[in-house]
Amino acid sequence: MSPTYHSLSPSISFSGIAFPTCVSVNNCVCHHSPLKSDPDVILKDGDLVKIDLGVHVDGFISNVAHSFVVGVTKENPLTGRKADVMKAAHLCAEAALRLVKPGNQNTQVTEAWNKIAKSFKCSPIEGMLSHQLKQHVIDGEKTIIQNPTDQQKKDHEKAEFEVHEVYAVDVLISTGEGKAKDGGQRTTVYKRDPNKVYGLKMKTSRTFFSEMERRFDTMPFTLRAFEDEGKARLGVVECAKHELLQPFSVLHEKEGEFVAQFKFTVLLMANGPLRITNSLFEPELYKSEHEVEDAELKALLQSSASRKTQKKKKKKASKTVESATGQAMETEAAE
Repeated sequence: MSPTYHSLSPSISFSGIAFPTCVSVNNCVCHHSPLKSDPDVILKDGDLVKIDLGVHVDGFISNVAHSFVVGVTKENPLTGRKADVMKAAHLCAEAALRLVKPGNQNTQVTEAWNKIAKSFKCSPIEGMLSHQLKQHVIDGEKTIIQNPTDQQKKDHEKAEFEVHEVYAVDVLISTGEGKAKDGGQRTTVYKRDPNKVYGLKMKTSRTFFSEMERRFDTMPFTLRAFEDEGKARLGVVECAKHELLQPFSVLHEKEGEFVAQFKFTVLLMANGPLRITNSLFEPELYKSEHEVEDAELKALLQSSASRKTQKKKKKKASKTVESATGQAMETEAAE
């Protein structure tokens, strides 16, 4: 990824990575960011691959994740359980784009995801969170939870979406039960916890921590980003042990299951949601025998998420009223 954006104003600098590139395959749910020293993994036809990453400009974050199945073509579309989970995850993301808007509640999104996944005989990954984004903050206080347990339902705070908020909407759907577990694979992605303070004893740890703060501040990073991988792997141990860093564990579903992910960043504007990281999903590549059954959700998904379309409808309604009454319809002072 290029370190500069030439199209930006000279007064704005391209600041860097907000979430390191992760490539998680098949039943691996998330956070797999291999090191240079790790053995190569050769992808093969039929693998369901999830690519997740984020960047920021002066601390303003934009995240995206996309899933695809290797080797699938329009001439030979995919069917079966992988197609089911791909369609389910895509439609959950589309529903969220229409539901994450000012005045709605986060619980509405959670309920929609559960219903859509169930229609495809799939499950949202239990307890996974979509976060509000703020400058320099990738995990804001307002969240949307997936498939919560009874206890998580009690603990999770209900919230209303408001104008000018920003969210990273993260959808993770499984063909299995939706139970993600740490399988013991080495963690390579970490994030600084600004609330923790500790005097590191090892010189290697202090050097590593100093470079990490200088280059990444509070943004997640991968050990792959350090020139001396060996020293980074050594230095991170003491930092993580004393909770200066929060680990992003590599999570897995049961062997034989498949997990699809779609993530996008959305700005909640007064005249509708603005998705600034788009999906590359191609619906003609995936054919499922299932479909969304809930009538309200069907209508929601068939509605346009385009702000231009909504603006045209508003203008058309205004003209209709003006034609019928001879008076111009009042419009919102600010869109």
